[in-house]
Amino acid sequence: MRIVVIGSGFGGLAAAIRLQRRGHDVLLVEKRDKPGGRAYVYEQDGFKFDGGPTVITAPWLINELFEGAGRRAEDYVQMVPVDPFYRIFFDDGSHYNYSGDTDTMVRQIEQISPEDVTGYLEFVQRSERVFDVGFTKLADVPFSTPWDMIKIIPEMVKLESYRTVYGFVSQFVTHPKLRQVLSFHPLLVGGNPFQTTSIYTLIHYLEKKWGVWFAMGGTGAVIQGMARLFAELGGELRLNTEVTEITTAGGKATGVKLADGTVIPADAVVCNGEVAFAYNQLLPAAVRQKYTDYKLARMRYSMSLVVIYFGTDRQYRGTDGPELAHHDIILGKRYKPLLKEIFTTKQLADDFSLYLHMPTITDPSLAPAGCENFYVLSPVPHLGSGTDWRQAAKPYRDAIMQFLEEHYLPNLSKHLVTEHMITPLHFHQTLNSYLGSAFSVEPILTQSAYFRPHNQSEELPNLYFVGAGTHPGAGLPGVLSSARIAERLICGDILASDVTAAMLAEQQ
Repeated sequence: MRIVVIGSGFGGLAAAIRLQRRGHDVLLVEKRDKPGGRAYVYEQDGFKFDGGPTVITAPWLINELFEGAGRRAEDYVQMVPVDPFYRIFFDDGSHYNYSGDTDTMVRQIEQISPEDVTGYLEFVQRSERVFDVGFTKLADVPFSTPWDMIKIIPEMVKLESYRTVYGFVSQFVTHPKLRQVLSFHPLLVGGNPFQTTSIYTLIHYLEKKWGVWFAMGGTGAVIQGMARLFAELGGELRLNTEVTEITTAGGKATGVKLADGTVIPADAVVCNGEVAFAYNQLLPAAVRQKYTDYKLARMRYSMSLVVIYFGTDRQYRGTDGPELAHHDIILGKRYKPLLKEIFTTKQLADDFSLYLHMPTITDPSLAPAGCENFYVLSPVPHLGSGTDWRQAAKPYRDAIMQFLEEHYLPNLSKHLVTEHMITPLHFHQTLNSYLGSAFSVEPILTQSAYFRPHNQSEELPNLYFVGAGTHPGAGLPGVLSSARIAERLICGDILASDVTAAMLAEQQ
């Protein structure tokens, strides 16, 4: 079967590899000049910056792509564990080393709030139960029919999925710092801890079980390894090739039309482009019965991001500032009020919480000798806020860099030698993201599982979606799992789901 995959992010590449190794003829088309999508790599002045995802969890999902093709993953990419997973800095200057080691976590909890130790240990047990259902059982189920959802409702109720992540965590620990430490994870996949379903507490146990990893050479090295594997399997990758339309006839997708007018026929199309953009811009309104413009406008989308990639001509290893780790979470004075402004009232706040990535502490090759490589990320409202980023970008950038200089990176302005910045406009204009959201559809309960855009399109039976906007959601484990689902659907390993297939078999 001839299959066209749109977009070479992790989801598109993983789906292309899976389908190519199953014997299909796969063409992977990419708008930009190199593969990666949100995992694009910026190279300038001797520095190499990962454009998007930097946290690798569930590395077996990457390994199995290579092993399923009879290759060894380590021949393509070298992944090393990161410890601590995150260093979380509080506004009072203290910090917490978040790791997968229970004893390490408990010792720190004893220092902050001894009475919360028992509650934390219970939280770990509960997050394991959520993981066993939410990830182990459901991550590669497509949720294409109401039955797929109905059958899990009792378990979801038992797991208290109706609670938010913050509300769930607050049952077990009382100290504000610990509630933040155990509830920030939804922000890594585009969700507000005060609105995201507690199913996402599974991330705590997922990281505990498989760790947090880094690919030597950066996350882009994983993309390069996957692209190499795809080529070795006989797949074709075309760069600088933008799709402007998914062509249709007779209620099915017939291929894609490119920006230069070329039409490429296909028996099936897999879209790794942002789901809302694809429905809104790539499919004619006449074929969209469910995902109309009105429906898309009423859905809720994740926040956007401001990301500043920068390099310094000196290293920062705690000699005259806080001891930074590979992954640093810098929490501001406000937690819930700030998140409310980002997600609900959509106001660009004067303050911020930040994620500071310092990969050269693990891999010095990402910068010239004696230099340091950084990536600082700040969650901001998506473009529905009305913020004019052509005017707001520089003042916002200056505020972040001044804050870092004053509190974490002494004399930063004197040692800054290279810089690149992206705002919500980049997500909208370059990454074709609806409203410039950074993680597509917001992961709230009413937009999860069956209620999320389906892996197999509800408009066209031979159109499939992979990536953050479809089930199971954003983050590398979710995106890579969506490729597993697409493979199973296209190759007939499942019909709508294992349960639905079993029901049909019984009827026959």
